[in-house]
Amino acid sequence: MNIQWYPGHMTKTRRMIAEQLRNVDAVCEILDARIPVSSRNPDVDQLTAGKPRLVVLNRVDQADPEATKRWAAYFRSRGHAVLESNAKGGAGTARFAAAIRELLADKLRVYAEKGQAGRVVRVMILGIPNVGKSTFINKVAGRKTARTEDRPGVTRSKQWVPIDKGLELLDTPGILWPKFEDQSVGLNLAYTGAVKDDILDVETLGCHLMAYLGGRYPDALKAGYRLSALPEREEGENEVAYGYRLLETAGRRRGFLVSGGEVDTERMAKILLDEFRGGKLGRFTLELPET
Repeated sequence: MNIQWYPGHMTKTRRMIAEQLRNVDAVCEILDARIPVSSRNPDVDQLTAGKPRLVVLNRVDQADPEATKRWAAYFRSRGHAVLESNAKGGAGTARFAAAIRELLADKLRVYAEKGQAGRVVRVMILGIPNVGKSTFINKVAGRKTARTEDRPGVTRSKQWVPIDKGLELLDTPGILWPKFEDQSVGLNLAYTGAVKDDILDVETLGCHLMAYLGGRYPDALKAGYRLSALPEREEGENEVAYGYRLLETAGRRRGFLVSGGEVDTERMAKILLDEFRGGKLGRFTLELPET
C-alpha cells in the first residue's frame, strides 16, 4: 500500500507554526503512545528551534503498559520532559500545568528575579491529525474550548486557550508531512485513524494489522475472536497473505459469510480496525524504541 495524504492546509499550518514560535516559551508535542515514532512529525525538531519540549504520550490506556515505560525512558534520555495521559478519560491531564512549570523552572526563576513573577507562560501544542490534541486541551482547560471529532483534519486554525492566570496554550492544526519514507509509518498512521479511511484499501490494511497482531499479540487475537488457535504462518508466506488467512479465520468465527460460504473479509477488516481503534481487543504498541 502506498499511503500518502497531505491536504493543502498543512502547508499553511507549517508556516503558521514557524511564525508563532517566537511567541511561546515551550512546545508540547502530543504523540500516540501506540506509535510514538510514527506519530511524530519528523520536521518538528527543526521547526521548534530548540524550544523546551514536553512530550505527551497520549492514549496510554490503549497502549502496551510495558512498552509505554520504555518509550517514556527513551524520550527522557533525549532531554525531553514526559507526561503520560489518556486525554479522553482525563488521566494525566491534571499534571500538565505542573509539568510545564517544572520544565521552565529556570526561565520562571529568571522572570521572578526581574520582577516578572506573574508573567504568562505560553505553550504551543503540536501533533499530527487525530492524535487527541483538542481533547487534551479541553481536559487541561476544564471546559470545551476546541472542537473534537474522531477523525483527522478537524482543527484548521490556531486558537489561544487560557488555562489559568499564568498559562496559555496555542492549539494548532494537525500537521503530517508530504511523504512517508518508511511505508510502515503510513500503515501505523492508518491503523490508528490519523489518515482518512476513504483513501485506503481497508481490506489490505486489515491484512497487515492482522499479521502484526498475530505475530506479536496472538493471545489477544485468540481472546478477542474466541479462537482456540491461530493459523501458523507458512514458510515463505508474505505478511498480506498470512493476514488474509487470519481475517478469514476471525470472520468465519464471527459469522461474516456471503453466498457460497466465503468469508466477507472486507467487512471483517472494517470490524478489526474499529475494534483496534476502540481498544476493544486489548492494549497494543506497534513499535518499540529498539526497533
